[in-house]
Amino acid sequence: MIFGRSERGKPPVEPVTLKILVAGGFGVGKTTLVGAVSEIKPLRTEELLTEAGRPVDDTRGVEGKHTTTVAMDFGRITLREDLVLYLFGTPGQDRFWFLWDELATGALGAVVLADTRRLEDSFAAVDYFERRSIPFVVGVNCFDGAARYPSQSVRAALDLDPSVPLVLCDARDRESVKDVLIGVVQHAMAYAAGRRATVTT
Repeated sequence: MIFGRSERGKPPVEPVTLKILVAGGFGVGKTTLVGAVSEIKPLRTEELLTEAGRPVDDTRGVEGKHTTTVAMDFGRITLREDLVLYLFGTPGQDRFWFLWDELATGALGAVVLADTRRLEDSFAAVDYFERRSIPFVVGVNCFDGAARYPSQSVRAALDLDPSVPLVLCDARDRESVKDVLIGVVQHAMAYAAGRRATVTT
């Protein structure tokens, strides 16, 4: 099926659209992830890093980064003919966090992208989604040259609840990102089912 049209002889399918956030620290690969998987040209709100921002933008470990997202990244991917995900990448710096509440409205779930070289940058995103009961998956972005750690070690360092999925991924690779997004949808569905069961008992 081509988006918006069905195959000849079949009735059109109205897809379910779901909103997924992509969050994490500065320079962790959020813009790259959205761009790798989006079937449309991603909307990006990137600006050049400037000298004025040097005191507040910690570029340790990402010295080659020259731009930053100041509002959001937006992309779209069709997982099945009846399921479309809208992806919203959040800005990573503290001074843009006021936008997160707006972006989180109506979100099914989220990906918290993590970099093992700067794992502490993920704490704020993990805390944000935990406090708001938004189901999330942690995706450890496997950067070239970065040390690899066992999943259990990363889980312990982030103090994740045992129910939160943690996966290794490559934000540049479409198939790897698709697997992460499918994981978010599955986790969010299980999370919602669990909450419904709790309410009815």
